[in-house]
Amino acid sequence: MVTRRNLLVAGGAGLGLVVAWAAWPRSYRPNLAAAPGETVYGAWLKIGADGQVTVAVPQAEHGQGVWTALPQIVADELGADWRTVGVEAAPINPLYANPLAADALFAGAFDRIPAALRREHAVRGALMLTGGSASIRMFEPALREAGAAARVLLCKAAAKRWGVDWTACETDSGFVVAGKKRLRFAELAAEAVAFDLPAELPLRVDDDGRLTGQDLPRLDVPAKVDGSANFAADVRLPDMVFASIMQGPIGDSRLTHIDRAAAGRVRGTVAVVENERWVAALATDWWAAERALAALQPRFATHGAVVDDASIAAALDAALKAPGHRFATAGDIAPVMGGPGLIVADYLAAPAFHAAIEPPCATAWYHGDRLELWVGAQAPGLARAAAARAIGISPEAVILHPTLIGGSFGAALECDAAAQAAILTVKAKRPVQLTWSQREALARDRVRAPAKARMTARLAANGAILGWRAQIAAPATGRDLAARLMPDDWLIEAALALPRAADGYAVAGAVPPYRLPGCIVEHHPAGIGVPTGHLRGGAHGYTCFFTECFLDELAHQAGMEPVSWRIGMLGGDARLARCLSTAAALGGWDGGASGSGQGIACHAMAGSCIAVLAEASVGDDGRPHVDRLVAAVDCGRQINPDLVRQQIEGGLIFGVAAATSPAVQIDRNLVTARRLGQLGLPRLADAPDITVELIASNAEAGGVGDLGVVAVAPAIANALASATGKRLRALPLGRAA
Repeated sequence: MVTRRNLLVAGGAGLGLVVAWAAWPRSYRPNLAAAPGETVYGAWLKIGADGQVTVAVPQAEHGQGVWTALPQIVADELGADWRTVGVEAAPINPLYANPLAADALFAGAFDRIPAALRREHAVRGALMLTGGSASIRMFEPALREAGAAARVLLCKAAAKRWGVDWTACETDSGFVVAGKKRLRFAELAAEAVAFDLPAELPLRVDDDGRLTGQDLPRLDVPAKVDGSANFAADVRLPDMVFASIMQGPIGDSRLTHIDRAAAGRVRGTVAVVENERWVAALATDWWAAERALAALQPRFATHGAVVDDASIAAALDAALKAPGHRFATAGDIAPVMGGPGLIVADYLAAPAFHAAIEPPCATAWYHGDRLELWVGAQAPGLARAAAARAIGISPEAVILHPTLIGGSFGAALECDAAAQAAILTVKAKRPVQLTWSQREALARDRVRAPAKARMTARLAANGAILGWRAQIAAPATGRDLAARLMPDDWLIEAALALPRAADGYAVAGAVPPYRLPGCIVEHHPAGIGVPTGHLRGGAHGYTCFFTECFLDELAHQAGMEPVSWRIGMLGGDARLARCLSTAAALGGWDGGASGSGQGIACHAMAGSCIAVLAEASVGDDGRPHVDRLVAAVDCGRQINPDLVRQQIEGGLIFGVAAATSPAVQIDRNLVTARRLGQLGLPRLADAPDITVELIASNAEAGGVGDLGVVAVAPAIANALASATGKRLRALPLGRAA
């Protein structure tokens, strides 16, 4: 039988057909809906008769400010008045696909698929994704073109009225201007769309009145302050009931017993819905549903090996002993990596939890052979497909209403709540709002994968690094994420059918930014029995820790000052070098001398660079305490500098939490933490003094959503090593490596 999968993996003529499929031209029509009085300008914006400019944003807003940064790009190119700019979630459409995020999130599955095929697959599948610090990098060109196109059309409409050449017109603060003549966008919006666009769109090149680079106020803040912002749990529908759910422990767990009679005695209980994997209680309010769920006293039988911290550690150790897959190679290290004198250090990163303020939540209503779904989703098309698959209908029969997300940090990529809510509304025959408890959110979290690294290097007599080898044992999260989120996708099936190789997601960021004579990075896939997923920073959160801590150890071994040593090895990377020198200067770097309590680390990702200087000590309770953080950031052209600062500051605090909070334990297939208060997260009193310096740059805009997270842990670890003389090689810091 000839299938698309067979064509892909067979090579030869079959592969040629697949490549031809990727190259075949295809166009897509916008499906942006217009309210009365609105005129649609392509796929990205609408202008109302009242002058309101509404920008369609395909990226989920979960606190990162994307519902401000992307509209700011359009408004800047359009010449709009920021006070008249609004935003709405874009509908599912191939025009809003994000191949850049797909490459970052599904690297383990897509690494060996040709780039053109990956991109076309993402577009044709309308793969809308928020992740990988890709929003501005992916959509800035399209948004600038959209703003420029609307500006040209408005200028043409005004020019016709005035009897002048349209190139003599310009836009400013919501007006089309030609000399002393002025017309509001509102007066021209309806007629402007009838004009034709020139073959080449003129983008703005002047600096006067530009919105790019300004600290414009966030568009989502007023609604969040006054309570009118809609999250999935804010939806209210006639005859709606509320649901709480309990799923089995980690692993192959099946429901074996519930006490329906006890649940029925809880006031407000409406129904109990069960299947082999979970049970949910439905009630007139969520607290009644939660109490009914407790009264059910669900019992599960878990088959297979017991999963706990010890079994995870054993799996990582076993993987590290087994042959690995080569991920990256530079130079030839074989001549220098044999014999005595090698420097070897093992590092460990424990599973890391999302711990978002908003637990998974979805509101669903099945009526008239269609499903309406309200959910905060970083992958709306995949959430729609998961809900449709769960109840056996076509994705086209699902209407998805994207909502704001309360944090997430990557957890909202998962589609479980959407699928479960769809099942519950079909069973209940009425609208259902499903909200996981924080207990459930922690118990079923798709954690950032644990990882163990064996770092090996050879130093020359003058202190130079002659060879570098990083062996990283970690689950193949990229492959697992792709298989879980797109179970029926033909390209994913084909990619996963290829011989196993290094998972690009699992070792992302492991190649040092330094110019080394020889370097090898290997991935040792580990089956740990725990489902893993994407967390803010991704694998960079542990690979940067491995690299920058080991580099610091090598610097001290060689008797070198860590900052100048790093800069000397960058081989002309001026951006990262400037970040290092700036952080050192602002932080009053003293060389990381013994007893100083100072440490530094740097990293480059998503087209951006960062260096972090930390001042840290060990408190009376034996826990690490971070007193100060100084970060220097080069993220290229800054659309909204204040948003960049917010992201870096938030990332630094996120990184402090990951580095210093006690590790969450897994015992007999269960996560021991039941609520946020048990995670030991930093409080306001624990927060360090933070300084963020944004370095002016003419480089293309880079990503910042993950950037602040990754270099914090190694900077703190290096600071603690200088403060105490003891090297901590495990995350969270203090855990045995």
